[in-house]
Amino acid sequence: MTGVFTLRRDQSGAATIEMAIALPTLILFLGGIFQIGVAFQAKAGMQHALGEGARLATLCYNPTTANGCSVPSNDAIEARINDRVFGTQVGTFSEPTVTDGPSGENYKDLSVTFTMTPNFLFFSSPPVNITETKRVYIATSIPE
Repeated sequence: MTGVFTLRRDQSGAATIEMAIALPTLILFLGGIFQIGVAFQAKAGMQHALGEGARLATLCYNPTTANGCSVPSNDAIEARINDRVFGTQVGTFSEPTVTDGPSGENYKDLSVTFTMTPNFLFFSSPPVNITETKRVYIATSIPE
């Protein structure tokens, strides 16, 4: 009977068992924090690229022409967005879209989408889509 009581009071190895239970959860949380950081980096890269595309769209080329400014083409804006994006290596960066506003409206809508599948070491989650859009108003003439 004294052997059973001795085993009940013996605490050696308890820390090992506690660590074996807690370590997978800790590793899962650290991997999740890393994946969220990757998503935020991609979002920052997309916002930067959209800002560069918007900056190009608002430039006034040939301001000395009689009609005012000549606006860059949608293809040139899309190329600028593609050149400036960063942080999207772990997922799929879709082709940016530039759409003109309706007739009589002087704006362009710029849009990009990034898709990634977070990998949490033990399992993969469903794909996450991040879409960023920006509306850019275009000046057609130089104020005098």
